Amino acid sequence: MAGAHPPVWRRRLAVKLIEFREQAGKSPAEAADRIGCHRTKINRIENARLGISLGELRDLLTFYEVDDPAEVDDMVSLARHKREPGWVRRAALVRPSIADLIHYEETAACIRTFHGTLITGLLQTPDYARAVLSTRPSNLGHEGIEALLEARMKRQEVLERADPPRLYVIESEAALRVHVGGRQTMRKQMDYLETMAGHDCVELRVIPDRAGAHAGLSGSFVLFSFPNPAYPEVASVEHRTGMLFMETQEEASEYAVIFDALQSIALSPEDSLDAISLARKNL
Repeated sequence: MAGAHPPVWRRRLAVKLIEFREQAGKSPAEAADRIGCHRTKINRIENARLGISLGELRDLLTFYEVDDPAEVDDMVSLARHKREPGWVRRAALVRPSIADLIHYEETAACIRTFHGTLITGLLQTPDYARAVLSTRPSNLGHEGIEALLEARMKRQEVLERADPPRLYVIESEAALRVHVGGRQTMRKQMDYLETMAGHDCVELRVIPDRAGAHAGLSGSFVLFSFPNPAYPEVASVEHRTGMLFMETQEEASEYAVIFDALQSIALSPEDSLDAISLARKNL
């Protein structure tokens, strides 16, 4: 799996290395001579098929005259990417694309998400998440469900960091009424939504039923923006067997327009809390 689809951190590193080399007017052969390797190694590094040691990376950055401390630190951080923790590896065995999703969540400065029928994964309680995962007709099995549940809960820790991403959530009012896991599970889920809505890095808004037809009816999505301007926005759509990532500017821009349109018809954060409270009372 890894050979067929290099992880996003390695692809980012490769893209930047090519950019720096071309800006410096150097050829792959010259880069190979610089670090004392065969040209095929440079090709594999730039194709994201092979990692690079910190020593080789620093040598190439010097050769390419990259002296911006922020750029150097970002490249070193990518090259230093450690092997994924056990919970990521277990989840990736079930859904390979989840490794890229986790990387995007961990490196994003801003996450915008719209969900039409379910509570967004970053704000789900364990009971709610288990009910969602358990009711999907699939061959996941008990171990697969547990691996994805563990990952979903671990992913939420990104919001507790000292420098969390800004999370903008738009939920359909219909998602507040679907009795996922039963009434008790939904009451706890509504309580948790109210708690997280008070988090400094979270803005939660609800689209009321009375809004009628809107741009979000075509499906849920997540949009990631990153602090490094060299990384374009990425849109993500979940499907039956994983995640589809749209990494071109044109694709991501389309979803940004959709999100802005949804914000324009959503309730204010304060009124959205009232809608959540009413949904809990009506359970």
